[in-house]
Amino acid sequence: MTGAEGEKQNERKEKSVWEKMKQGRDVEFHPLSGFIIILQGQTRILAPVKMADVVQPDPNSLQIPGDNLSAPSSPATARNDCSITPLTPSPSPRVEVRPRMSCPFSVVVAIDFGTTSSGYAFSFTQDSEAIHMMKRWEGGDPGVANQKSPTCLLLTPDLRFHSFGFAARDFYHDLDPEEARHWLYFDKFKMKIHSTSDLTMETELEAVNGRRVRAIEVFAHALRFFREHALKEVKDQSSSVLEGEEIRWVITVPAVWRQPAKQFMREAAYLAGLVSPDCPEQLLIALEPEAASIYCRKLRLHQVIDLSLQPVTNGLDLEGSRPFDSSFRQAREQLRRSRHSRTFLVESGTGELWSELQTGDRYVVADCGGGTVDLTVHQIEQPQGTLKELYKASGTNLTKLKYKTKFFSVSKAVVFLPGGPYGAVGVDLAFEAMLCQIFGEDFIQSFKAKRPAAWVDLTIAFEARKRTAAPGRANALNISLPFSFIDYYKRHRGQSVEAALRRSNMNIVKWSSQGMLRLTQEAMNELFQPTIINIVKHIEELMVKPEVRGVRFLFLVGGFAESPMLQKAVQRALGRTCRIIIPHDVGLTILKGAVLFGLDPTVVRVRRCPLTYGVGVLNRFVEGRHPRDKLLIKEGREWCTDILDRFVSVDQSVALGEVVKRSYTPARLGQRKIIINIYCSTTDDITYISDPGVRKCGTITLDLPEPLPLPGAVGGAGGPERREIRATMQFGDTEIKVTAVDVMSNRSVRASIDFLSN
Repeated sequence: MTGAEGEKQNERKEKSVWEKMKQGRDVEFHPLSGFIIILQGQTRILAPVKMADVVQPDPNSLQIPGDNLSAPSSPATARNDCSITPLTPSPSPRVEVRPRMSCPFSVVVAIDFGTTSSGYAFSFTQDSEAIHMMKRWEGGDPGVANQKSPTCLLLTPDLRFHSFGFAARDFYHDLDPEEARHWLYFDKFKMKIHSTSDLTMETELEAVNGRRVRAIEVFAHALRFFREHALKEVKDQSSSVLEGEEIRWVITVPAVWRQPAKQFMREAAYLAGLVSPDCPEQLLIALEPEAASIYCRKLRLHQVIDLSLQPVTNGLDLEGSRPFDSSFRQAREQLRRSRHSRTFLVESGTGELWSELQTGDRYVVADCGGGTVDLTVHQIEQPQGTLKELYKASGTNLTKLKYKTKFFSVSKAVVFLPGGPYGAVGVDLAFEAMLCQIFGEDFIQSFKAKRPAAWVDLTIAFEARKRTAAPGRANALNISLPFSFIDYYKRHRGQSVEAALRRSNMNIVKWSSQGMLRLTQEAMNELFQPTIINIVKHIEELMVKPEVRGVRFLFLVGGFAESPMLQKAVQRALGRTCRIIIPHDVGLTILKGAVLFGLDPTVVRVRRCPLTYGVGVLNRFVEGRHPRDKLLIKEGREWCTDILDRFVSVDQSVALGEVVKRSYTPARLGQRKIIINIYCSTTDDITYISDPGVRKCGTITLDLPEPLPLPGAVGGAGGPERREIRATMQFGDTEIKVTAVDVMSNRSVRASIDFLSN
């Protein structure tokens, strides 16, 4: 390193320290709001009182032995009767503006952790217009560009990490069938986080062989794998030695994931050693459609396919001269040539596409992945180029995956998270249902349990052929059946696979003497259409909402957006309504956008709150207004219990840097913790935390430091004054954050928010 380079590096480090110091001092203080924790039996409640009305509590009723925690189920104030007003979308919100500053890290590494495939990319902050993609993965299918790796992981029989991605898939494939039964193979395991409504640190995943392992350990193994690969490649391309604190990590998640799932990924990253829990700002959780939207801002016209340019009739353009998918073949060829280089250059400002947008124009990003379909509505703000979310990430109710086609039915006990219908996995489940219809569900379940490696081989073969399915395709798709499948069926049923096909009367699937299932075009339509119809319906329902009418663009991104079957269906349904844009590198759009988000996390300025959040409080009981069963008489005063004090409301616009502040007072002198329960609801039409649809979703913990002695106190003891702990909550980021300060001493209070312990 030259002397000039050393000086520049020291200057960057000094600037980083200075920026962090500035952030640490940015604290706003307000007068005491007045809260007293009242304990009634085992129920701990926080009652708002005026300072002039503070009543010294009965020592017996406030007794907390040893280090027991004060856990108020109803901490805070009611918004109607107290001086603190919850955050509202008023014309003049209290905003602590986060200044646009240079990134305090030397490199940003993003991990796109997908349901079916995953990958990483990185960018050096001194050359932020260059995004470096990971090296091509070893293994994989011939002719497939392996820019991402399958999301599959292999553990040894004694639960040690063995391999990830293609290496895991290929090793598991080569195992002896009897030996494979003892190895733990996990595939598409991100789905578990979608479908678990009571996610905790103890949630388990089931491997293909039926053995169970804590989910947090499986995810940590995968993230540790990416960490090691990424660090090696970053160091190979860096001219200087990078310290751990110089790297910012970004992990992508679906936009409709709730706070427990986001916290789960963060905890897995801590366990994997990406960052330390003491430096949480080193890790960002990026929302997948947001990341795609951020990258789409940079696109030039030659980097996209516009499906709206030529209306399509029966697979041909209006002149009848060009097959529907020819533009896609041209784009894929261009992309194949460009993949010799793994460095992508992005615009320093916004791309040509945005020159057509006026201030206030809106667009939809449809992230069609393997497990979910996320829809987000954004508006670009000129001239700064920031983004504003206009409608919260869309979703459907929890339900089972159930539908019936002409030839088979799908009824799977799979829970939909909000995020719409399943993506590409819906097609996989339909294929499994088709096999059950032909060979019998009992046989398929037995084969999966007894020959797990062969079942994985079969799903891989289908995945490879699924990618080639296109509308109007004349030739059948051939899917190789593993020899063990053919042999196991003959021994299990006493007849051949060919005989089973004939007996099923499913004439859309033929048998080839080469040991293959031949799926006709009608068969592929049967597999694809239920999922595609649901996706298109999902988008159409969003488009008619008042907040979304008049959108200019619909961006299709995500792995499933590569499917010509989905492209054609969306084009036919919406091509005359708005411009449908598909980036050439559609499968890498989210990954690149995640890098850009890590370089500038302030680019999304306004988000919509997915839920109503608040706490339960006591308020003055008003006869005729509050129900009698909520009446609590304490110290001669009448209180109404369980009133919800809203922090934010569902679908409320929350700006980046906008905060909610509350003050809390320990129940007794010497108390070392305050625990506050958080409640949430999918609606805003609620009054009490006991209303239908309201549930406890998390806790805020405030660790109280030893109080400083007051000036002039005898023997260094503090006075009897109650302490005010000022908690500040942010709802405008991708994760809910909380900080706290002891107002009297101006010292920070360790504050944490937990959504995984319910």
